[in-house]
Amino acid sequence: MEKPKAVLFDAYGTLFDVYSVGLLAEQLFPGQGAALGVLWRDKQIEYTRLVTTSDNGLHYRPFWELTRAALRYACKRLALALTPAGEERLMNQYRHLSAFPENKEVLSALKDKGVVTGILSNGDPDMLGVAVRSAGLEGLLDHVLSVDSVRKYKTHPDAYALGPRATGLEARQIAFVSCNAWDALAATWYGYPTLWVNRYQLPFEELDTQPTRTGSSLRDALAFF
Repeated sequence: MEKPKAVLFDAYGTLFDVYSVGLLAEQLFPGQGAALGVLWRDKQIEYTRLVTTSDNGLHYRPFWELTRAALRYACKRLALALTPAGEERLMNQYRHLSAFPENKEVLSALKDKGVVTGILSNGDPDMLGVAVRSAGLEGLLDHVLSVDSVRKYKTHPDAYALGPRATGLEARQIAFVSCNAWDALAATWYGYPTLWVNRYQLPFEELDTQPTRTGSSLRDALAFF
C-alpha cells in the first residue's frame, strides 16, 4: 500500500466523544444517564439511514434536527420527562462534546509531516464549526467536510466521495479514520485505506471485510505515515 497523502477523520465518536453527554444526562435523570446516551446515539444514526434510503432522500433533514428528534424519542422510550429547558441543555452539550485528549497531538504530528488533514462527517456545517472551535482544532484541519452538501448521510457512497472531491486525490491516497465500525467498513468498501479506532474493545462487523488497520486511539493513524 502506498503511503497516503491525506487523512480524513470521522467527527462524532472519533474526534468528539458522543457519550460525554451522559454526564449531564445523569444529572438530569439520575440512574438513566448512560442508557439515555446510548439510546440517543443509536436512534440518531438510525434516523440518518432512514432519511437517506427513503424516497431518494426526499425526507432529508440536517443532522442537528435528527439529533434533537433522536433525543426526544430516547426520552419517551425510557419514560423520562424531558422539559424544554432540559432539552436545550442536552442539545447545547451535544454542540460542545468533549474532545478526545490525543486529538491535538495527532493532528499536529500529521501537519508536521505535511499530510493533508480533514474531517468527513454526518454533522452539519454549523455543528462541526462549533465543535472544531471548542476543541481548538481550527489551525490543524485543511478540510471540514459535511455530508449536508450532498444531502446523503454515511454510509452512502456520495458522502465518502466528498473526500476525493475536496482533496483532488484518489480514495486509495486518503486514509480514513473512524471509531464507528460501520463507518470504517463502508469507507473500506468505498476504497479508502482505513483505520478503525476500537476504543471500546468491541468486535468488528461480521460482513467479510476488515479495515486496513485496527487501533485503540487516534495515535495509530500515524502508522500510515
